[in-house]
Amino acid sequence: MANQAVEEKPLRKMAEAFKELANTLNSQTLDETVQMEVAPFSHACTLVSPLFRCLGIAFKFAELDYIAKVDDLAEASKSITTLHKMMEQDIQANCVRRAGSHTRNLLRVKRGLDMVRVLFEQIIASEGNSLKDPASKAYTQVFAPYHGWAIRKAVSAGMYALPTRQQLMIKLNEDENSARTQMQNYVASCDTVVTYIDKLFISRDLGIDW
Repeated sequence: MANQAVEEKPLRKMAEAFKELANTLNSQTLDETVQMEVAPFSHACTLVSPLFRCLGIAFKFAELDYIAKVDDLAEASKSITTLHKMMEQDIQANCVRRAGSHTRNLLRVKRGLDMVRVLFEQIIASEGNSLKDPASKAYTQVFAPYHGWAIRKAVSAGMYALPTRQQLMIKLNEDENSARTQMQNYVASCDTVVTYIDKLFISRDLGIDW
């Protein structure tokens, strides 16, 4: 039963996985090039997928896109050790912005992680039972600038089918206090990881707004 209880706490698992990633980044000295391995990164990202599922139809498009791109990174991890090397290979092959490239997929995955981070920030800051406002703000801030009218309209319609705050807590097998703690842990750790990924793109003059 104890093992089953752990399995049913997706929020805790994703928060712990990203804390490990952040600790790995923070433990590296300033004298060396900070590296993140593709395998543990892609594994941590798979643990975020259940959160998208919990949000229902409004983020179904994001769930499917996110899962496909995380799967690509997981496959890449079998032959490429670090995100740094993965991006360098795409740069050498002149395929960074090509659909399906690992670097393009990394940017999309990073955006998914960031959307969840903003969503959690909004949930923590709000008190009501509705998730419509937190989810709308997260979508508008992170995804909307890159989506066409049709997708934005579909997401807007789907917002009315979001679970309530209480229903989300039940799906995550957390109470209000434990969920708040795990969300705060994810927000802090994810910020470190996302900042690192942004720097990988910006330092190579690839930009992050595409």
